[in-house]
Formats: sequence, structure tokens, C-alpha cells
Amino acid sequence: MLALSIRQPYAELILRGVKTIEYRTVRTTKIGERFYIYVSQQWAGVNGFDGPAFEALRDDELPTGVIVGSAVISKCIKGDTYYEWHLKDVKRYTRHRKPTRQPQPVWFRPFSKAA
Repeated sequence: MLALSIRQPYAELILRGVKTIEYRTVRTTKIGERFYIYVSQQWAGVNGFDGPAFEALRDDELPTGVIVGSAVISKCIKGDTYYEWHLKDVKRYTRHRKPTRQPQPVWFRPFSKAA
């Protein structure tokens, strides 16, 4: 299974069901395939969180550098500026897993075949 790198706090918002669309500059062909949600080491450059969804995350200690869940992309739509990857069937893992392979900016294989 592939993993998708997503920065905090967006990964947490996806896991909570608040964020149901992932915006990317490229389309995806991974429609209907389950993928891991990997939280990258860096936080997103969000200046001044807005709204109740972000407000609740300010003081939370959110994980980074681990796989925190999985999801499925139900469809990919071309928007005005970005492609919209519509997410469904999001699952939060109770135990985080550290990838054994080097994370990449978008899709990557987090584990060797033996794992």
C-alpha cells in the first residue's frame, strides 16, 4: 500500500472528518485505492489559524513523522487552481507506525516487502 505525505494540522483535520478534500497541483489515478496517511516532519505554514477547526488544534500535540491512518480517494476533480482529491472511509490508527523507507513529498512505499 502506498502512503501520502500530508502536513499537520491538515492530517489531523482529515482524521477528524473536518477536511474531506485534499488539494494538490497534480491529478491522481489512485481512485478507490486505500492509502496510508503519513504525517510529514514539518508543519504546514499556516499563519494565524482561523476558524473553530484550527482553533481546537493550537494546543494539541500532534504527531509528525509517522503513519497515523488511512483513507480512500473517491474521486479527483479539476478545480480552478488545484485538483481536488475527495477522501472517504478515513480510518485513524490507534498505534502510529514509523516508515522503514524514506518518505517522499507525495506518494511513497513506506515499508519494504518484508514488513
